[in-house]
Amino acid sequence: MNKIYYLALSFLISILICMPSYKDYSEAFINTAEVGNPAVVSIISEKKINNNYHQFFTPFGNQFHDNDFSNRSIGSGVILDAELGYIVTNNHVIDNADDIRVVLFDKTEIDATIIGTDPLSDLAVIQINSNNLKQIKLGKSNNLKVGEWVVAIGSPFGLQLNHTVTAGIVSAVGRTDVISKLNFEDFIQHDAAINPGNSGGALLNLNGELIGINTAIATDGYSRGNAGVGFAIPIDQVNRVTQDLISIGTVSRGWLGVSIQDIDSNMNKFLNLKKQVGVIVSDVFPNSPAQKGGLLAYDVIISVNDKKIDSSSQLKNTISSERPSDTIKIVIIRENIEKELRIKLGERPNQEDLISGNFNSENQYDLLGLEVENHEDGVIIVDVDEENISFIKQKFRTGDIIVAIGKLDISNINNYNRIISNYSIGDIIMLRIIRNGNARYVTYEIS
Repeated sequence: MNKIYYLALSFLISILICMPSYKDYSEAFINTAEVGNPAVVSIISEKKINNNYHQFFTPFGNQFHDNDFSNRSIGSGVILDAELGYIVTNNHVIDNADDIRVVLFDKTEIDATIIGTDPLSDLAVIQINSNNLKQIKLGKSNNLKVGEWVVAIGSPFGLQLNHTVTAGIVSAVGRTDVISKLNFEDFIQHDAAINPGNSGGALLNLNGELIGINTAIATDGYSRGNAGVGFAIPIDQVNRVTQDLISIGTVSRGWLGVSIQDIDSNMNKFLNLKKQVGVIVSDVFPNSPAQKGGLLAYDVIISVNDKKIDSSSQLKNTISSERPSDTIKIVIIRENIEKELRIKLGERPNQEDLISGNFNSENQYDLLGLEVENHEDGVIIVDVDEENISFIKQKFRTGDIIVAIGKLDISNINNYNRIISNYSIGDIIMLRIIRNGNARYVTYEIS
């Protein structure tokens, strides 16, 4: 009995010895602050405002005078590249600014130039010319866990409080529709105190690695101050956007070309789904990557590249994180049967074209690389995409009439589109065509 008692006591003592001490916890936060502070900057943005109608009174009567003034705001930023002077911040920190200055950790003040902005992710990259900059070490955000400790560094309420360090935990991940449904949002929610002026600042893990850019706070509607609900853009998204802004000055995003909706309980019952998953395709845009890849209205998208899809916002973010011309794997449920499609993405049109619906004029070819019209015997080929699918020109000619795909007869374009929607990239397809009055078969792998 005594032996068991001493073994248990020894085990308990060993656990207590191995547990982190108060000093260990403190050292982790101290080290993170020491590593992060030199890589975080304050950003002063000024916009000149012309006020030509300001009226004031003198003893000689009413007079009007020009009265130009500046609107000044303070934000934060993080040095990504010490050698080239690249700094990431929020787009709203420098939006419409006529003059941008950066204040370093050592109080040095330097003029900055804009490299690129992306309002849809609320990110921007600016550049300064300075020696001896300290850049941040980048972490990963795709494996963040709720409950992890995080540290925020920024300039809340102005320069007098710059390089304020606060701590908290990750409260949630994957938050969407926080600022706008039109934006690309996949926020880390955390409770480290951030306030106006923290925008663009660093969110770090206890290894001193950048895992997010602080962007927004939620309040009770009466106060602009911290209420324990802050949001940061994940570093994986920051990396994707800043790489494009630095290399091409804008962001190139993948595009599927569908209208989608979240699935509610009534819709789930109507579709007879085993469980409420995915998003439903409500429309497929003509000549879009989705149409060419075989997506149809009523299809339920449940995963993209093996990543489970739970909401329309998540699908939008997932697709936009891919690059144009990437081929993705989409798993759908169609008439209660799971089906896998391979779809080559297009480039996302700008916001104005998306709203107006003006985005289909340049690409008229279908999944097979063909443009067809109705014919009394089936569909007739009127054009061939020889630029993107060069070998197709060797297989088809304009004027060829497609009368069957596999063993299914073709009667019109709708029938033709419905049949090819069952194919995807990598499939072998056989078509029966009529050329100069003679029937022949054409077989090839879709690419």
